[in-house]
Amino acid sequence: MRKSYISRIAISIVLLFLVSLIGCSGTNTKEQATPESKAGTRQQESGFPVTLTDATGAKMTIENKPTRIVSLMPSNTEIAFALGVGNEVVGVTDWDNYPEEVLEIEKVGGLDYNVEKVLALEPDLVLANASRMSNEQGYQQLQSVGVPVVVVPNATSFDEVYDSISLIGKAIGADAKATEIISTMKEKLEKIKEQASAISDEEKKMVWVEVQPEPDLYTTGKGTFMDDMLTLINAKNAAGDYKGWVKFTEEDALLLNPDVIVVTYGFYVDNPTEKVYSRPAWKDVPAVKNGQVFEVDADKTNRSGPRLVEGVEELASVIYPEIFNK
Repeated sequence: MRKSYISRIAISIVLLFLVSLIGCSGTNTKEQATPESKAGTRQQESGFPVTLTDATGAKMTIENKPTRIVSLMPSNTEIAFALGVGNEVVGVTDWDNYPEEVLEIEKVGGLDYNVEKVLALEPDLVLANASRMSNEQGYQQLQSVGVPVVVVPNATSFDEVYDSISLIGKAIGADAKATEIISTMKEKLEKIKEQASAISDEEKKMVWVEVQPEPDLYTTGKGTFMDDMLTLINAKNAAGDYKGWVKFTEEDALLLNPDVIVVTYGFYVDNPTEKVYSRPAWKDVPAVKNGQVFEVDADKTNRSGPRLVEGVEELASVIYPEIFNK
């Protein structure tokens, strides 16, 4: 079950890169290399040190390319693997499940991650997230021992996902790969938008997205990836007048009379679509009458990483198969 969490932003660590000026000896006929020139040579060779500003507004310098990374958010992990540094990821959360390799990586906990476990992994970079800053004391402990912590934005739009990919790419020395991933995502989304442009206003389908089943029906409103995806493929969000994750009574949900029902909780409920079809009160809903109840991958449609495009493609294929399954 996906739950909404209260986001709190903690202070992220600031590392200052200090360079001392050393003058050249007047009696030496050869040009001496200053610390600045050595640092410049090192940066040309490895791309480091790099200076960046994270989601908290903290400016920091990472001196060397990270080789031991702990990720405190599944989306950060997916981005790191997509950027080609999966082998450097030594710690992830209990919620990480993609790619398959993360199942074998040391777990450091969930929201209340275990600081001692993180430190025991001896990370030279921690990828945190602004939406899961509830463990403020943990961040302060990491700061106190000098572990570089980059807080990634709590992305709620594709543009913010691009920013997250770019930020992580810079932190790990994979700027070029980050640019490539972002460019590919944009190209795929443009192609989907072009296909969706063939759908007229009269043909737009009303979609009820169910992220939690009865007795507490939760759906997705504005300010969520699912809502953006529905808009992108020219579908109408049945709960589009609401914001964020919204709780509905069954009576109120039925009044929306959706053409399509999409459920996202199949990972913990067996046969979720059959359970919708078996609801007595829903038998006259167009989506149920016409066999338009589908299950989609929750991670692809809500996790703020490169696979969001796959989520759009999956939604499009079940809502408008005549357009997107050609």
